[in-house]
Amino acid sequence: MQIITKKLASYLMVCVLTMTTLSVPMTASASSYGYMADSEEPSGGMMLADAFLVRPFMLVSTVVTTVTFILTLPFSAAGGNTGESATTLVAEPAAYTFTRPLGKL
Repeated sequence: MQIITKKLASYLMVCVLTMTTLSVPMTASASSYGYMADSEEPSGGMMLADAFLVRPFMLVSTVVTTVTFILTLPFSAAGGNTGESATTLVAEPAAYTFTRPLGKL
């Protein structure tokens, strides 16, 4: 009985490994043709998640990064990278929060 169980387990393992090996090229070719690519139009669920989860979090993040920019402004002015820090800490989070289309994550 134990020999049959070991043989069955080994055959099953060989089948699983063979199927896994054969499926890898199919998934690679499917992704290159855009089969698994995201659709252009966001779904209603994506819009809801964006409106009620992502946007409030990004609003808080924009406020925190703006305060961080103001607090570190003397150091960035001394270092000569005020424009770069303003873009990174204020403009990018604000643009992601307020100007991006709803549902486009």
